[in-house]
Amino acid sequence: MNNLQQYDLLAKDWWAEVGPFAALRDLCEPRLAFARSFVPDWKGLKVCDVGCGGGFASEALAREGAEVTGVDIAKQALAVARDHAAASGLSINYQFASAENLPFDDASFDVVACFDVLEHVPDFAQVVREARRVLRPGGLFLFDTQNRNPLSSFVMITLLENLLGAVPKGTHDPRMFIKPDEMRESLASAGFAPPTLVGLRPIGVSLRRKAARLKPGGPLWVVYAGAARVPVAI
Repeated sequence: MNNLQQYDLLAKDWWAEVGPFAALRDLCEPRLAFARSFVPDWKGLKVCDVGCGGGFASEALAREGAEVTGVDIAKQALAVARDHAAASGLSINYQFASAENLPFDDASFDVVACFDVLEHVPDFAQVVREARRVLRPGGLFLFDTQNRNPLSSFVMITLLENLLGAVPKGTHDPRMFIKPDEMRESLASAGFAPPTLVGLRPIGVSLRRKAARLKPGGPLWVVYAGAARVPVAI
């Protein structure tokens, strides 16, 4: 279904320890673990968190010392993100904007993070092009998404949505999942250097919170993360 309205309708539960976004919250650490292998020091870097939702990644990156701008089309989620950042003493610039049309000048950021977004937009290649546009030479595009195959459909829809309830029903449309070769082609077309892609593999699960612990490394069969740089002209 790819129901994007839930990010507003369920926004009040965004930071709940047990709730509809607990599984998404637990993805933050493996994402950062992957990102740190490319960015060991975030201090002073200008980062755009595209599709920031209620602010999981934005806050984590701000705590690492980055200057974070978060954008999303879910207004209620953005309101929650602003309130939570303020209560946490974090300075994050949250803006209402779409991933396909970022309201920033060319070469504005050192890093663009795009987590749990590409499989939800009508034209993921346009999001990739926008990320490339707003990145400086040498800048880094970080993302994750789901592979399109029967196993991924079973895990993400049948298991996580329908059987376990770890993800709200209707969150994903398996037809919108992205094969790694499609991702590589889109990145190359946008002008990125060849990417690094790694799978995110499960290493544990909390039945109470209906959330899995993941770790970077392994095959790209279901969820995979990627990093691609903008080439630097010689």
